[in-house]
Amino acid sequence: MTEFSVVTSPVVNVQISSSLSSFGSEKRFDKSLTIGALKMKLELITGCPTAHMDLQVFTKDNKLITTMDNNDALLGSYPVDDGMRIHVVNKDPTIQVGDFDDVSKVEKYEMKDEEYEKKQDSVLAWKKRNKLGRFADKSEEEKAQEEEERKQKEREEEEAAKAITVGSRCEVRTPKVPTKRGQVMFVGLTDFKPGWWVGVKYDEPLGKNDGSVAGKRYFECPPKYGGFVKPAFVTVGDFPEEDFGMDDDEM
Repeated sequence: MTEFSVVTSPVVNVQISSSLSSFGSEKRFDKSLTIGALKMKLELITGCPTAHMDLQVFTKDNKLITTMDNNDALLGSYPVDDGMRIHVVNKDPTIQVGDFDDVSKVEKYEMKDEEYEKKQDSVLAWKKRNKLGRFADKSEEEKAQEEEERKQKEREEEEAAKAITVGSRCEVRTPKVPTKRGQVMFVGLTDFKPGWWVGVKYDEPLGKNDGSVAGKRYFECPPKYGGFVKPAFVTVGDFPEEDFGMDDDEM
């Protein structure tokens, strides 16, 4: 009599989703993992704390079939197959939906242009050595044209800056960043970068400084309320502080 045996893969490929984020991912896990160990891996993926995590299993047709609630059980003891989805449910009230989606809330490291130009292992240094891009050899005619374009840009920037009055209400619209409102506190040339700059005191702590840069103060405001932007991104007008729905007798 012929004998048959059923062989299953020791790993499973699943989709990962989370109640904290709109983003998903595909991961491979060993079926010998305990649910407790799986939760620790999922914490690194989703940001949901292990102690406040529920795990739900959905079929490819998006039907809930089970909840993996025994931390000592093995992943392979649950009916989880390739292509299914493990949904991480956050129960921690201190973490809100979207906290891990909005990258504008993440403080980013910024290197000053002067520091970057001094580095010898950067792309900029490599371009300089190989005379590529803007470092390529140019004819006198090309140099003259570029100089004229630079001067024209400076004239346009100066005209835009002089049309902005200190004390005016304004909106700041920069690429890939939500519109911000505030008050113009400074217009002029600075020591930190060439060209004309507009210093703005924002209505909310959405800035990068307190009105000072590299030890030099240009205007006064609380920390994180100040910022400097190019005149082209500033629109002055009747932009009152936005009402966030708080009554005078409600704090």
